[in-house]
Amino acid sequence: MTQGSVITEEMRKGIGIESEPSIYLVEKEPIRRLAAAIGDNNPLFHDEEYAKKLGYRSIIAPPGFQPTYCFPVKIAPMRAAAGPRMPTGFARFMNGGDEYEFFKPIQAGDVLYVTSRLGDLYEREGRMGKMFFTVNETVFRNQNKEIVLIQRSTTIAY
Repeated sequence: MTQGSVITEEMRKGIGIESEPSIYLVEKEPIRRLAAAIGDNNPLFHDEEYAKKLGYRSIIAPPGFQPTYCFPVKIAPMRAAAGPRMPTGFARFMNGGDEYEFFKPIQAGDVLYVTSRLGDLYEREGRMGKMFFTVNETVFRNQNKEIVLIQRSTTIAY
């Protein structure tokens, strides 16, 4: 039997409300370490002179570089998304996947302003009952206020 929706009007109003930014300084060594760890010898990730010859300020981060995990220099702390209280009563949670949309290369020396917001809420019926999905969006802007990356993370509660 299907129960009523767990998504309230207050929760729906929280979609799109952006947090205050957390601020990160992009350093060279975490970029180099990640490139080495994944076995990518592209000189854009290792050799600053090579990157400058191609028009960059410094080395660039490889695709998939997750700034909030890789940058040791945090200028302002990561803040949770502003928004409504989510429903309780779900016993299990799992990662529903992450998507990355890249706009511009992240370069060593960039200062990234990272905000998060609730992107979407929805429900589905599953074999074990109601499932509740939240999609959180994390937006990375550089010091020029240009969006360099959007990460969308889905969480499933059931």
